[in-house]
Amino acid sequence: MQLFFLFILLVGPYLILTLIQKSNPALNFPEARKTRIGLSLFFIFTAMGHFIKTAEMAEMLPPFFTYRHEVIFLTGFPELFGAFGVWIPKWRKLAGTLLIAMLIGLVPFNIYAAMNHIPFGGHEVGPIYLLFRVPFQFFVMWWVYVATELDWFKFRKE
Repeated sequence: MQLFFLFILLVGPYLILTLIQKSNPALNFPEARKTRIGLSLFFIFTAMGHFIKTAEMAEMLPPFFTYRHEVIFLTGFPELFGAFGVWIPKWRKLAGTLLIAMLIGLVPFNIYAAMNHIPFGGHEVGPIYLLFRVPFQFFVMWWVYVATELDWFKFRKE
């Protein structure tokens, strides 16, 4: 259920603005801007979890981590940086790159949480949850790529 909410938070603004644009062709919302709105909402929401649900999220870290609560609390700040950094043209590509790196780095913790049935964010379901969580994580990475107009795979003529 939480993944569905996060999906709607991420994609909903894009869909709404696309419908508005279709009903009024005079409006022009660039694709990247439409994706950035949901991206910012998504990361503001997930960052708040780091500050509000710190203890629950700390359980997603393996026991060998020291200062688990502090790590979770502090990792909310990069998500906030990303949520706002995508709107600053000078920082957009850096924010996008760092958000994707962070999302890749979170995959092992989601695997750990699902394998150990940690009761947070759907992980209590167990390994089957990964069939939804991991593809969603990669979808979010793609959304970040589009929203921040990264061009890693474009060849430039010099």
